[in-house]
Amino acid sequence: MLTKEELPECPVATTVQLIGNKWKLLILRNLMRAPQRFTEMRGTIPGISSKVLTDNLRALEEDGLVLREAFAEAPPRVMYSLTDLGGTLRPIIDAMGEWGEKYKAMRARGEI
Repeated sequence: MLTKEELPECPVATTVQLIGNKWKLLILRNLMRAPQRFTEMRGTIPGISSKVLTDNLRALEEDGLVLREAFAEAPPRVMYSLTDLGGTLRPIIDAMGEWGEKYKAMRARGEI
């Protein structure tokens, strides 16, 4: 988790530092749909390795955006979900999705 001193002064830079890599954004996108198990998530994020997924989930958990819930069962079961704070990112990710759709449509029409 970043300390207060490690956070950038600029709020946009802070947001980018917390969620600004493609893996974190895709993890958050998935968890906005529904809580998921590790293997479910890995299967819906093409190209991500188990190590990278683990590292990013841990970072999101440490930053208070993702909740990891382990169930005492045999075999053990772990579910990941968004915290209330993580859920507040929904408008940002939704806006990114809308922008991406518009961009793709413009490309398809040859406007860019």
